[in-house]
Amino acid sequence: MSIEVLMPALSPTMTEGKLARWLVKEGDAIKSGKVLCEIETDKATMEVEAVDEGTLLKILVAEGTEGVAVNTVIAALGAKGEVYEQTSGRADEQTNKPVLPSSPASLPPVQQQNLVYSSTRPLVTNQGRIAASPLAKRIAQERGVNLYSVIGTGPNGRIVKEDVLLALTSVSAGKPATPDKQTSAPSVSGVAQSAKPDAKQLADMLGQKYTEEKNSAVRKVIAKRLTESKQTVPHFYLSVDCELDALLAARTKLNTSANAKVSVNDLVIKATALALREVPAANASWTDDAILKYTDVDISIAVATPSGLITPIIKKADEKSILDISKETKDLAARARDNKLKPEEFQGGGFSISNLGMFGIKNFAAIINPPQGCILAIGAGVKTAVVKNDQLAVATVMTVTLSVDHRVVDGAVGAEFTAAFKKLIEAPEGWVK
Repeated sequence: MSIEVLMPALSPTMTEGKLARWLVKEGDAIKSGKVLCEIETDKATMEVEAVDEGTLLKILVAEGTEGVAVNTVIAALGAKGEVYEQTSGRADEQTNKPVLPSSPASLPPVQQQNLVYSSTRPLVTNQGRIAASPLAKRIAQERGVNLYSVIGTGPNGRIVKEDVLLALTSVSAGKPATPDKQTSAPSVSGVAQSAKPDAKQLADMLGQKYTEEKNSAVRKVIAKRLTESKQTVPHFYLSVDCELDALLAARTKLNTSANAKVSVNDLVIKATALALREVPAANASWTDDAILKYTDVDISIAVATPSGLITPIIKKADEKSILDISKETKDLAARARDNKLKPEEFQGGGFSISNLGMFGIKNFAAIINPPQGCILAIGAGVKTAVVKNDQLAVATVMTVTLSVDHRVVDGAVGAEFTAAFKKLIEAPEGWVK
């Protein structure tokens, strides 16, 4: 009897991933522990090992396929020469299968209306179940498209987003229309209504020239989470100027004595950790039932990678020396750019730091990284005229801005944290060592 290999959940939050590459081929003998394929999650590419043994009978999801839902059958093992017959697309969808209507007359009115999309196209089902990606299902539900009337062009006939969008461009006679020439889509009531074109459709209509860079899984997740953050998290912002001259002098002394290359960012991480220990109420997250106040000071640091932003974590940063923080930060950043971080190295954290100062940005406000309650944006150190003892002087000034989830952290707590951070930055004696 064949054994189905399922799309694994490689992290607690993973619902789907990209099957990046197969490392075996059909007919290969598989032993337990052999690496079968590479799966690209929202933050990393990870190898999947075989649990069972046998011959690889069938690869059901082609490499490069995106949006593969967790528990989808991606391959099958069995005895050599055995023929595999797929019975489901997802292991958790083998029960409660809908009954395929025998005729349009048995469908509710809205579904009958949507059948015009497939008057010349066959239904796609799998033992009475509609095989469709989660995104395709969501779009179909929002737009009132009956999935029984859509032909799937994905792996093994699976309905993907593009199939639903094509259905939306169908004319009332039921013939598929060319997407770039169709400017309206049927509503649930059957009345045509204008659809707002996306950037690609608008560029095509206006004859604008462009190149396309396909969105990575990381980029898609970033877009989704940051959109949700700005739409659902009540942000407010607190900015403070910090004089850096004493810190820069202490850094030079530390690098000389330890023969090290500690950066200003390393010192910022340590100062942030100490400020959070002093004002622990800022080290928290919101839930509907309670505010989570973290015991450990785990700081996420924003790192730019070719595929998008990732936030590796310096765990228990308040307990680590500056030299240890410097080494760990360099290691995490390098592996983040190579897409080699483990899930536990970038998932979680209680507070984030985003530093654009090295790019010359003087001041900016970052978007909170859910479910965290705060993120600290670090600007560049700039020589600035300041007043000291009623006299003009020149100082190196760095502007930092704290973005705060007002559900978690009140204004007074945010002000206490920024004051504690400023004091540490401007008086490094005692902690920079």
